[in-house]
Amino acid sequence: MTVRVIAGSARGRKLKSVPGDTTRPVMDRVKEALFNILAGDVVDSNWWDLFGGTGAIGIEALSRGAASVRFSDLNRVPVETMKENVQSCGFTKQSEIRKGDAFSMLAAQADRKFEYIYIAPPQYQEMWSKALKLVDEHINWLTDDGTVIVQIDPTEYEEIELKNLEETEQRKYGSTLIVFYDRLD
Repeated sequence: MTVRVIAGSARGRKLKSVPGDTTRPVMDRVKEALFNILAGDVVDSNWWDLFGGTGAIGIEALSRGAASVRFSDLNRVPVETMKENVQSCGFTKQSEIRKGDAFSMLAAQADRKFEYIYIAPPQYQEMWSKALKLVDEHINWLTDDGTVIVQIDPTEYEEIELKNLEETEQRKYGSTLIVFYDRLD
């Protein structure tokens, strides 16, 4: 599957895929729908693409005017792929790429705040709910008006009791479910 940047300054740029089957690239129609929902809110926002893979979501955000993106992934191959994709799209200055365990990073003290944290982990391992709960417990990762966006298979979805976040919207696109959680005041 060819992954490309849909809109903005890097529109049409093809992104290198991560070799093997450790990542699952987001479909263009899902990515397009996500960014249509967010619309102008992307401009000047700060993102954390938590399970970065190819970096497609963070790169799309940068292409549409986001101020910065922190990309992270546990494995070396996706990290190298993200570096190549970020560089080929000209977003090196606005990007920070970290290799490490997402859960350890979320459990650490927040070193900055993000308007958006995007969680699209490997499927069927309940990693999305673990990551979401960690953001909820360490809410200082999010700005006061911050949003966590979760991308999962619809069969994985379950309601989760949260203290600092509330589910505000769900959108289903075939075998992909996107769930939005906003920070409570």
